[in-house]
Amino acid sequence: MEYVSALLPPVVMAVFFTALIVVIVKSQGGPNKAKEDAAVDAALARAEATRQQSGSTAP
Repeated sequence: MEYVSALLPPVVMAVFFTALIVVIVKSQGGPNKAKEDAAVDAALARAEATRQQSGSTAP
């Protein structure tokens, strides 16, 4: 029975990790993709505008 208690934690972690990857892959795209892309683009534009206003040219 010791082998069961030794193998259970890695198996449980592997199952949860696989489920996490599946959720991440399934959440890519879909109806909210355009909204998420627009939010990222707006944040990048604000950061770029702030960087340019401060006079910094280094990335």
